[in-house]
Amino acid sequence: QVQLVESGGGLVQAGGSLRLSCAASGLTFWRHAVGWFRQASGKNRESVATITWSGTSTYYTDSVKGRFTISRDNAKNTVYLQMNSLKAEDTAVYYCAAAADMGGLGPNFRPSYWGQGTQVTVSS
Repeated sequence: QVQLVESGGGLVQAGGSLRLSCAASGLTFWRHAVGWFRQASGKNRESVATITWSGTSTYYTDSVKGRFTISRDNAKNTVYLQMNSLKAEDTAVYYCAAAADMGGLGPNFRPSYWGQGTQVTVSS
């Protein structure tokens, strides 16, 4: 049974930082591209950042470029999202996802597994 468990969310002031973590189990982690998505209240879920199996290629949605960094540690079966210079519009539930394959970034990422989500709230 595949499980993705996010942690690290919380309340932060605008301009602050948070680091999200997602621990995976039940799958051969290094064989899967992984990513972070978010869903703000009343809006559709959107892709935030994705990373290939090796970690050598990444993709970011335009609104977070230069502020967020996705990384992974295959030895720990964990993917991270470092979020800096947070804005009120970053407020959302953040979800970790794993694709069924090793590649696929951005619009080509096809999530097969989802975590339960972690709330990030940025106060202005």
